[in-house]
Amino acid sequence: MVTTRYRHLLRQVRHLGRYPTDAEAERVLDAVLALLRAQLTGDERGALAAPLALPRPVTAFAFAFAFVESLAHALGTSLAAARWDASSVPAALTDRLLDHLPRGYALLFGRADLVAAA
Repeated sequence: MVTTRYRHLLRQVRHLGRYPTDAEAERVLDAVLALLRAQLTGDERGALAAPLALPRPVTAFAFAFAFVESLAHALGTSLAAARWDASSVPAALTDRLLDHLPRGYALLFGRADLVAAA
C-alpha cells in the first residue's frame, strides 16, 4: 500500500525531474533514496527507510561522483542523466521539509522565501 505522503513525494519528484510517468519517477526515487541511505548513519538511516520500505544498501560513497556513477549503473543511464536524477529527489525532499517549517527557513536552504500575493 502506497501512503499519501509517498504519493505526494512521488508527484514532486516527477514534476521536478520532468519524468514522463509515475513509474519512471518512482524508479528514480527508489534508487536515489536507497543510495542516499548508505550515506546516513543510525537513526537517520532508519528514518529515511522506514516509511518507504527500501532495501538495505551495502556501499557508502566517499565522493559525490561515486554516488552519481553508482546511480547511473543502477538506473542504466548516462552520468548526465544520473546527475539530473540525483538532484531531483533531494529537491523534492527539501520542498517537503520546507512545507512543514515556518516562513523564513527557505533562505537556509538557498531558496527564495516568497510571500503569496494578497
